[in-house]
Amino acid sequence: MPKPYEPGTPQPPGSSPSNRDDGLPRRPGRVHVAARSRGADLTALGSLALHLPHGAASLAVVFVVSYALGRLTGLPGWIPFGCWIVSGALVFHRPCERLLARWLFGLRHPTPEEDERLRPVWREVAARAGVDTGGYQLWIEESDEINAMAAAGHIVGVTSHSLRTLTPAQLGGVLAHELGHHTRGHAWAALLSLWYALPARLAWRVLLRLVARLGRLPTGAAAVVIGVCGAVLVALATATYGLIFLPLATPYLVAAVSRRSELRADEHAAGLGFAPQLMAVLRQECDREEARRAAAAALGAASAGKEGLVARLLDSHPDVHTRLHHLRAHLENRR
Repeated sequence: MPKPYEPGTPQPPGSSPSNRDDGLPRRPGRVHVAARSRGADLTALGSLALHLPHGAASLAVVFVVSYALGRLTGLPGWIPFGCWIVSGALVFHRPCERLLARWLFGLRHPTPEEDERLRPVWREVAARAGVDTGGYQLWIEESDEINAMAAAGHIVGVTSHSLRTLTPAQLGGVLAHELGHHTRGHAWAALLSLWYALPARLAWRVLLRLVARLGRLPTGAAAVVIGVCGAVLVALATATYGLIFLPLATPYLVAAVSRRSELRADEHAAGLGFAPQLMAVLRQECDREEARRAAAAALGAASAGKEGLVARLLDSHPDVHTRLHHLRAHLENRR
């Protein structure tokens, strides 16, 4: 009688965690990753580096707010300031992740039927990668799209439509892609970058609202305010050798790094043997997109399917044809 399968333990080549024929591709060998690994490749580090200006601005905002609270309430300013500094660790705290999954990402736990379909596929993907299945939490997103997500330190989500329509092998390719985001550090780096840039973004929005109200001021007062702000901006630009304008280019650079991270996650899935299945999923999505464009064109939308240069530069995902090209090259290199 064969020994029962335990999640995360190596299996013989071509074996499966279950005895049934689940349609998952078999291949010899396995990519080994340390259990509960939280690595960081160049794209993850690049994302963190690009958000350093926002992080520095957030640091200044939180310091000012903490100082003001200390003056008003008598509370030592270092307490709220220090709490914000260490708050990023909460993205790896399981109870906090559950709150993020439910309230920020709109996810839910799988039903028993969904879990019965999802769990064996996830076990196979994790076993190939040498990763403990208990190191991650599986979630469901109610959506009619074929999609999945990796977030924080342990969240792996998949849409209900993907779970209903994809074959086990195709679902394995999608999950292997999301596991690649985790093992290469993309998920936690993205959430940390978002969190530590949040105070600066909120302060920027407040500043824009204040500027919008300048039109209500008398002409003389508005001219004085604009002149002072302009002088301060010129002084800061001179003192920082123009680096103050770097955040204006950050969204484009972050989008470029994000597109590269998607290709890295595709590479991870291909390394686990799921390149053909992931390519099949991408082709399905390409067909769906073309059908949408054809429907929009039939309704008389002249700009249907046309995407501007700025929109393409800000897109966080590479186009389907680029992803298919890289996956096809990976298959050819393995032959």
